[in-house]
Amino acid sequence: MKHATLLPLVLATLASTATAQSVETRSTLSDQREVAVTIYNENLALIKDLRQVQLARGPNALAFRDVSARMRAETALFRSVTEPGSLSVLEQNFDFDLLTPQKMLEKYVGKNVQIARTNPATGVEMVESAQVLSANSGVVLKIGERVETGLAGRLIFGEVPPNLRDRPTLVMALDNAGASQHNVELSYLTGGLAWKADYVVELNPAESALDMSGWVTLTNTSGASYRNARLQLVAGDVNQVAPRMQAVARGTVMMAAAPAPRAEMAQESLFEYHLYTLGRPTTIAENQTKQVALLSASGVPARKELLLRGSDYYYQSSAGDLGQKMKVGVFLEFDNKDSARLGMPLPKGIVRVYKKDSAGNAQFIGEDSVDHTAKNETVRLKLGNAFDVTADKKQTDFKRTTLSGKFNYQYESAYELVLKNAKKEAVVVTVQEPMPGDWQMQSESHPHAKGSSNTAVWKIRVPAEGNATLAYRASVRL
Repeated sequence: MKHATLLPLVLATLASTATAQSVETRSTLSDQREVAVTIYNENLALIKDLRQVQLARGPNALAFRDVSARMRAETALFRSVTEPGSLSVLEQNFDFDLLTPQKMLEKYVGKNVQIARTNPATGVEMVESAQVLSANSGVVLKIGERVETGLAGRLIFGEVPPNLRDRPTLVMALDNAGASQHNVELSYLTGGLAWKADYVVELNPAESALDMSGWVTLTNTSGASYRNARLQLVAGDVNQVAPRMQAVARGTVMMAAAPAPRAEMAQESLFEYHLYTLGRPTTIAENQTKQVALLSASGVPARKELLLRGSDYYYQSSAGDLGQKMKVGVFLEFDNKDSARLGMPLPKGIVRVYKKDSAGNAQFIGEDSVDHTAKNETVRLKLGNAFDVTADKKQTDFKRTTLSGKFNYQYESAYELVLKNAKKEAVVVTVQEPMPGDWQMQSESHPHAKGSSNTAVWKIRVPAEGNATLAYRASVRL
């Protein structure tokens, strides 16, 4: 028990000795040997920063500069790679309060500075001592027996406060029991690094196949740069316990000058997620957005569908006219399979679709977002609504019958749906009708398929510049 009680005191003494007696050793990006960046979907990244440092034997104070300003300091892990176990971290402080004129003033509130002013008539500079009373929305100084605002001169500070740094810095009190030279690794989680996937699809003239390119868009607002980094991306919904991120001022986000040369990313499974690895180093500069090639595929078979989906409310009431010139949705589907010349797990993102016009110019025809899509799954995109294909729909009959037993009522209703096609070629429209309760088709002009337990589906061919009519009668019991 006595040893357990003394241990915290010994560690505290060693930490204070290392801080007070050791000259601070500064590690900068010039010491960096390697950096690895793994970015997750939800504004989270894992940084592994490998550097070579010179340390004295015994207590050391190491200032590890140029770390992320949005570091989650509680996740920091520091170790010696060359001599594991020879370095002990006794204390660490994350200094993210960066040196600016305003911060200097704030740190000097209640302290004395000097103010230098030049006499405009004589050109002689006069220096007076002043006390900083306030630095809130300006500066308030006490000079002798007077108080002044609206500074007309320059302030001279005696020194830089020790807790102000020009770059985000992790300061560690270390005990070195090994050699003087170490390769050390600092790993930590940080905010301010994010990525998303974007896809560009070009549909062929026959609308039967497509070419697809995938890009990863990286955004760095972490307050640090990562030079020649080994980049990996994790796609999946990784759970986090809402960490408190450090707030930092954000500069203007600058686009990279040009996309990186095409080099598709390798992918592998990682736990219940997918890991994408760039096969070459890349630099992720501070306040930068850049793009990296993810994938490319050509000749992927595609299917276009025109879809009109109804509602279930009008099967229980008298509705009459249900709509004129109703919109018909346009959907595009393709399979994420090897046999379809794709077959790669697709991270969630936005898919933008283009098609060439008669002059050969690619025109934008719609976009949709996709969730994480595993291999062998189907990708389905809604691109918009058809211009030349519309529908008129009305209820032509309705009656309600009171029942006894399991069901209270039976509703019988009839409908007429007129599909119109202004195109110069015939089209096929899929009609989906959600059916409530226990339902049965009494009669119909076109045969339906049972898409699911509560859905009737028709495939109606509409001739070029013509019409087609679907008439049906259904009963539902509720």
